[in-house]
Amino acid sequence: MLDRLTGLEVMSKIAGTGSLSAAARTLGMSQTMVTKHLAALESRLGTKLFHRTTRRLAITEDGRRYLELAERVLGDFEAAEAAVAADRVEPHGLLRLNVPLVFGVRQIAPRLAEFARLHPGVTVDLGLNDRLVDLAEEGWDLAIRIGTLRDSSLIARRLAPCRMVICAAPAYLAAHGTPRSSAELAEHNCLGYTLAQAGAGRWRMGSGNESIEVTVGGNLRANNGDALLAAAIAGQGIIYQPTFIVADALRSGELVPIRLELPTSDVLAVHAVYLPDRSPSAKVRAFIDFLAGAFAPEPPWDRGLGSRACLIG
Repeated sequence: MLDRLTGLEVMSKIAGTGSLSAAARTLGMSQTMVTKHLAALESRLGTKLFHRTTRRLAITEDGRRYLELAERVLGDFEAAEAAVAADRVEPHGLLRLNVPLVFGVRQIAPRLAEFARLHPGVTVDLGLNDRLVDLAEEGWDLAIRIGTLRDSSLIARRLAPCRMVICAAPAYLAAHGTPRSSAELAEHNCLGYTLAQAGAGRWRMGSGNESIEVTVGGNLRANNGDALLAAAIAGQGIIYQPTFIVADALRSGELVPIRLELPTSDVLAVHAVYLPDRSPSAKVRAFIDFLAGAFAPEPPWDRGLGSRACLIG
């Protein structure tokens, strides 16, 4: 079956140029193909659209009525194509963004005003939760994920490292002592994050292929890093959390880093992920580039912590 939209274009060009040959040249196809499209269109409609003689071609009354409708359809189609093309070039429209709760509140929300200033045509719909959302099924344009990415068909761009630190309040360490090895963690009250990929009772230590999981235990588990932070500052126990959560407490001295014989895991990172697309929309590209610039060359939450010897590079 010949393409119906092309058939509309053929009819419009015939009416505009006054001949089959001129329409063919305009469309870049053979006159034979133009004739086939017109014949298919007339057969489908059951009426003649043009009177044709060896000397002239004239549109019929049915053809005139149909042309008016056809050109309206072609105009709407061209407008739709232009709108989509513009979305690939100039950021605009609704950007549905899903981000883990604590990271979103601490690191994304404070930067949205600057993004809005740079891209006033984009409206951000910010979803905050720690559930692993399905971008396609739930209609998210972009998601921020932290940790080791699972096998996925999603396209990912690394935005920043996610450095981990073991720390506790000075009051806790004064009362219970400071562990010096990963084995000594078993003697301490370690507060667990229930959404960690390794589980609340296992902390990953070491680098790359030499990493191990250390079993820990304690009297508090939570699915929110800020809740564990508050408990640790109050002196309840030791936590193993990313620096984007604990950096301010480390700077203020409310928490102090604990160095063991093994470094904390160095494989975690902050990623932007989106659905496979050879040419993602301009609003998606703009937001990813914005975050990449904001988090480079060193994430802002890590700046100034190197001297405290709590990071591992």
